[in-house]
Amino acid sequence: MPPASDPMSSQTAVSNQEKLLHDAKSSIKLDALSMKKSLDKVELLEGIKHGSDMLNKLASFAKINNLDVPMSLSPKSYYELYIDVTDELRHLETFMIDEFQKGLKCDDLYEMVQYASAIIPRLYLLITVGTVYIKIKEYSRKTILRDLVEMCRGVQHPLRGLFLRNYLLQCTKNLLPDTPVGEEQEEDGNIQDSIDFILLNFSEMNKLWVRMQHQGHTRMKEKREQERRELRLLVGTNLVRLSQLESITVDLYSSIVLPKVLEQVISCNDEIAQEYLMECIIQVFPDEFHIQTLEEFLKACADLNEDVNIRNIITSLVDRFIKTPEKLDTNLVDDEPTIFEIFSRKVSDIISSRPNMPVQDIVALHTTVLNLAIKRYPDQIAYVDKILEITDTIFNTMNLDHIQSSSQISKELIKMLKIPIDLYKNVLNLLKIKHYTILYEHLDYVGRKTMCQYLLNNALEYETQISSPDEAEGLLQLINPLIVDPNDKPADYEQDTEDFIEEQTLVARLVHLMQSDDLDEQFLILNLVRKYFGTSTKDRIRFTLPPVVFRAYELAYSYKKSAELDEKWDKKCDKIFKFCFQTINALIKAELPAELAFRLFLNGALTLSEIAYEACENIAYEFISQAIALYDDDIATNKFNSISLIIGTCQKILHIFGEENCDSLRQNCVTRAAKLLKKPDQCRAVALCANLFWSAGIRKQDGVSLRDGQKVNECLKKCLKIAAQCVDPNAQFELHVEILNYFIHYFVAKNENITVEMLNELIAKIKQDKSVLDQSNESDMVLEQFNRTLKYLKDRDLTNIGVLV
Repeated sequence: MPPASDPMSSQTAVSNQEKLLHDAKSSIKLDALSMKKSLDKVELLEGIKHGSDMLNKLASFAKINNLDVPMSLSPKSYYELYIDVTDELRHLETFMIDEFQKGLKCDDLYEMVQYASAIIPRLYLLITVGTVYIKIKEYSRKTILRDLVEMCRGVQHPLRGLFLRNYLLQCTKNLLPDTPVGEEQEEDGNIQDSIDFILLNFSEMNKLWVRMQHQGHTRMKEKREQERRELRLLVGTNLVRLSQLESITVDLYSSIVLPKVLEQVISCNDEIAQEYLMECIIQVFPDEFHIQTLEEFLKACADLNEDVNIRNIITSLVDRFIKTPEKLDTNLVDDEPTIFEIFSRKVSDIISSRPNMPVQDIVALHTTVLNLAIKRYPDQIAYVDKILEITDTIFNTMNLDHIQSSSQISKELIKMLKIPIDLYKNVLNLLKIKHYTILYEHLDYVGRKTMCQYLLNNALEYETQISSPDEAEGLLQLINPLIVDPNDKPADYEQDTEDFIEEQTLVARLVHLMQSDDLDEQFLILNLVRKYFGTSTKDRIRFTLPPVVFRAYELAYSYKKSAELDEKWDKKCDKIFKFCFQTINALIKAELPAELAFRLFLNGALTLSEIAYEACENIAYEFISQAIALYDDDIATNKFNSISLIIGTCQKILHIFGEENCDSLRQNCVTRAAKLLKKPDQCRAVALCANLFWSAGIRKQDGVSLRDGQKVNECLKKCLKIAAQCVDPNAQFELHVEILNYFIHYFVAKNENITVEMLNELIAKIKQDKSVLDQSNESDMVLEQFNRTLKYLKDRDLTNIGVLV
């Protein structure tokens, strides 16, 4: 077990590294300065000697991390020092080229660097000289490149060897032959020589890089892995150089480059190297190369170390294709499989080759292919279904069912199931995918609920219109866990009240997305929804049934508008309101708070009065009478507000009733208003009833006016009688002011039963009672209202006809 990390020791190590790097850089700078001074004096041999000293110091700082042999510099710090050293070597290279142009013999140049006693400085200097030889074109570029890459075999120390070969790669960056085979000049080399050079260098660097993993104490494994990751770019640079060679064709890549690179990657059998290099291949080479070699690449994936995160590699390759969709499949022959088909088959092979692969990783791999299928082939629902079918088969083989929502498998499966929702942006497409619902059923209750809510949010966000009964039923089946408790619901499952309300609100909002252009189909949809919601618990239907009722009311309005096109529109409206009546009664039977059904009945009565088809009187009377019955039997609080709603509704709907029903409703309202518990409420409610005899309009059946001024007068006199029974003088005064305003309203409206004498008598009474008022904010407000009333009378010139103010 590795020792626990100590923050203090870590800080000390960082501080030591910084000091050591600073000292090393200072020492290097002194040697570099001495080298430059010698070169300025045209003392090349002396300059090479100082350069050799500088390189010797660079080599001395490269030690593998080991408990027994403390590392001088970390790879990151060593890289900084390496950059400084190689920058200084550029000065030496430039000087050598200048001297050659002045007549220095090439053989002399080669001989001079041999004086370096240690192999590391000698090889760095030989690479520098080799670069000069290529630039001055004195010797065969092909031969020099082969010699240099072979000479580097002399350094087998991992860290020193990696940086030495990286220096070789940097120096030859723009000097590699890039001419097609057969078109090169003699001894100059061609693209094949460059490929051989880079592949050999890559192979050796990868071996050195992997070897680092196996040196040092096992307790330092984690630290070594971190250091190796810091050095990965050195190895990957080889592949970058290959990708920059313009003469590499698809044929060369598929026949030579990729096979040799993959051979090296697979043979090293190292998790870190394989994962990085496969990613590197994906990123550096062009799309058309990947298209032609996709099968070979994916086949190699199956041969990688089992510890390699194959998911990341496949995802990266898929993402590469998705980002450039216009290039995909264009280079494939008609009878060749598509990119998706290749991925689907090869991913299955990869899974088969790894019997110990965790299920969540299997799902993740198929999720990646699913992502490709939808983004690259949005019209190919069959591709999506195929991936889901394969995943379902795997689950069935492993007997995986009701997967716990807290498990990693469930999280990956939910991620997979969300992809079609996110990418299609139309949940109706899910209904076309046969295995979507089948796979979805493998989740447990909590997981299915999570998916249902996600699905509903998507439908609401994109306002997906559900326009047929089949679509509605398919969607309702998908979200069934939010409608009915399934058998696998845990006995101890408890849901937060706010979460439950939010969940059921989503279901209720779904009803408003159900809209068919065919009105008859719309009614079928609402019947279907009613059937599904009717099986819910009472806690759910209080949220979900009211939207069904309101959508039915909207449908009735639509039938009214289409009356000229549909001669049976009134009969269909009758069916709709009977449907609504039954639905509201279901809320009553569920013993839910009566206020909800009460308001739905009143809304239904109002809707009927506005549509007013020929046979609507009876059902409208049922709606309003049910509301009154609920008021009598089940509404115990807010009685005044409730009777006010009944009175207001009746005022709007009386015109559709015959004389008998009309009189009955008026009388029912007055009777219930007068039976309120508190006298002020009685008085105000009866005053509202006066409007039933004045503003109810003209009866539809016979055209008779429903206005009855005498009844209005009787209601207001009854209000005065009730107000007189109030013991509190302040309350009595306030009621008198309010009643006065009613008298004035009907007087101005030409009610002949309201006389000037009545107004004067009530005004006098109010003025007389002012003296007994208790001083309070409420009484001041009532007085202000009374004064404004008197001002109104003056402004209307009612004083001219005898009103005393």
